[in-house]
Amino acid sequence: MTICQRKKATRRLRFYVLASLLGVVFMGGANPPDTPPSSPPPNPGPAGAASPLDEPLRLIDEARKSYQNVRDYSCLLVKRERIEGQLQPDNVIAMKVRSRPFSVYLHWKAPRDMTGQEVCYVEGRNNGQMRVHSQGVLGVVGFVSLAPDDARGQKNSRHLITEAGIGNLIERFAGYYEMERRVNLTQVRIGHYDYNKRKCIRVETIHPDNRGGQFHTYRSILYFDKETHLPIRIECYDWPKQSGSADGDLIEVYSYADLRLNAGVADEVFDH
Repeated sequence: MTICQRKKATRRLRFYVLASLLGVVFMGGANPPDTPPSSPPPNPGPAGAASPLDEPLRLIDEARKSYQNVRDYSCLLVKRERIEGQLQPDNVIAMKVRSRPFSVYLHWKAPRDMTGQEVCYVEGRNNGQMRVHSQGVLGVVGFVSLAPDDARGQKNSRHLITEAGIGNLIERFAGYYEMERRVNLTQVRIGHYDYNKRKCIRVETIHPDNRGGQFHTYRSILYFDKETHLPIRIECYDWPKQSGSADGDLIEVYSYADLRLNAGVADEVFDH
């Protein structure tokens, strides 16, 4: 990336400065492509032929193997989602995850109207329900039980808590990439990028349209940490509303910053 391109990309990124929380800087907006997309092949090639999805599949397989060695992790999750057509404010969440049994603990740091909210889920516990401690006056009663698919929870999130975390992200995109290799319509561009002071491989996939209903987004960008091989950021965009438009609206972005692997998350974290 040239100096001019880098300056242009920097202007389009949004920075989050949380001086009171770990001193980490986070980026929450769209990133411009490093290189122009290549045109998709007009027809599926013969069985066994090289595919643009070969490298993304190799990277996702590396990530899956790396994640097998992860017992637990903690991070600062920065997410922004479009819900019912409205782009929500940035959510900054202290996140702790245990692999087996699958366990998730979330503690909101922002936005202000959600600060202090806690959500906990442990697979096989609490009759399959998550435990929720609301912010403000509603939190006086302490933790209450809600089903993962309760409509009240879905007002603030596009995904269920059972789908949260890096392990689920890997499996979701493994399925996407496998399907897209078979369909053979996806444009792929791969580059190198620094995110949150981590050197990453940036995999961008673009889909021409969704007439077959098989693609989940128009464009997705997944960032693989070169050291850990794990995905640490995902961006998804909708199809452009006007023909010839370069970008569609942001659907969702999730970043896993200050990721600490196998640090020993205590059992008490999930006891709610």
